[in-house]
Amino acid sequence: MHKIGLFYGTYTGITSMVAKKIADELGAENVDLHNICNDGEAMQNYQYLIIGTSTWSIGELQEDWDHFMPKLQTMDFTGKTVALFGTGDQVGYPDTFLDGMGMLYETFQYRGAKFVGFWPTTGYDFTSPLPLLDHDHFVGLAIDEDNQSELTDERIKEWCKLIRPAFNL
Repeated sequence: MHKIGLFYGTYTGITSMVAKKIADELGAENVDLHNICNDGEAMQNYQYLIIGTSTWSIGELQEDWDHFMPKLQTMDFTGKTVALFGTGDQVGYPDTFLDGMGMLYETFQYRGAKFVGFWPTTGYDFTSPLPLLDHDHFVGLAIDEDNQSELTDERIKEWCKLIRPAFNL
């Protein structure tokens, strides 16, 4: 088994693409990719987790995560290290940008997870408070492929540098 379980939900394929880029950046030998709709319960088998979601419609959790939520809410993540990433559209939906990531943060936090990988809000233009740790940081990596795709690869690279020590890489 690999060190890190990376679990994601996706509709359009953007979150899946970002998940694969993160796995490549951390070294594919270190990461097991899991689509949440197929094997979400496997996250209990990992000490280190990366969790990714999009925000769908107007501030809703991605459907596969939404369907998995009842099981997720029974799991214990005490002692597990979790890094989050979210994909969204800050121009079209500034008031709900990355709300899905914020919802997952709240759920994992309540279940005992320790978080790493908080990401600066500099360079983004949005109004939603849900994905924020504080005024200056998101609860995880923020990706906007719709409006800032030219920044995605560099953001992933820098974020992976940030989380590597916490995942003993």
